[in-house]
Amino acid sequence: MEDAEELVRFYDEGYTRDPAEAALYARWRALGAVGKADHVLELCSRASVEAGGHPFKTLEVGCGDGALLCELHRRGFGGTLTGVEITQAAVDIARKRPEIDSVELYDGSHLEAPNQTYELGILSHVLEHVPDPPALLAEVARACRAVVVEVPLEENISAKRASKREHADEVGHLQRLSREGARLIVEDPLPLAVHRFLAHDTSSARAKATAKWAVRAGLHRLAPPLARRLYTVHYACLCLPDADIQAGPGIR
Repeated sequence: MEDAEELVRFYDEGYTRDPAEAALYARWRALGAVGKADHVLELCSRASVEAGGHPFKTLEVGCGDGALLCELHRRGFGGTLTGVEITQAAVDIARKRPEIDSVELYDGSHLEAPNQTYELGILSHVLEHVPDPPALLAEVARACRAVVVEVPLEENISAKRASKREHADEVGHLQRLSREGARLIVEDPLPLAVHRFLAHDTSSARAKATAKWAVRAGLHRLAPPLARRLYTVHYACLCLPDADIQAGPGIR
């Protein structure tokens, strides 16, 4: 992706593909939203970032079709839910969801919001797709009092395989990210339902997916550093302003 227009065209095509394929990936995004919402709620709970008791506004940057915001609404979390997205096709889909209060098109770099407009910002599987992740994170941190970030960790043996790199390119990954500097994290080897989702509808394919999940989940539980070297896990962290942190760097 050489420029912003090319990036927009790439993601527009992802939402305007063959209807059957589009429906499949919509179900995939809804399934992924369950785990992402788990991470948002867990991290906010740890840091006492509450979504109740007073007006609370949540912004998801790169909200796609709105699956995560809908899942947060289903769980009664997030207060007023707003999304921004670079592709009009995704905005049109997300705007039809009654669970979301508003969805707007944005340029991928700048938010039309004053400083600390939102109590919570969410960048879920977005930073690996942008040419300048620190700049986007800084912009979201300007507009939001706290920011949840989730990315796949692709500095591992599995992700370096040619087939995996080809797939990463196909889904628009511009960055291969690691977990350096994180203090409190959620790492997820992906649940069984995700591994089974794209398995062919045969008993052998489902058995293979189940075995793959069992090996990865077991290794991640017993030896997380080794697991991160071997295959991709998902990493989430909550970023807070320095003034809110008792000690250490600006990431919780």
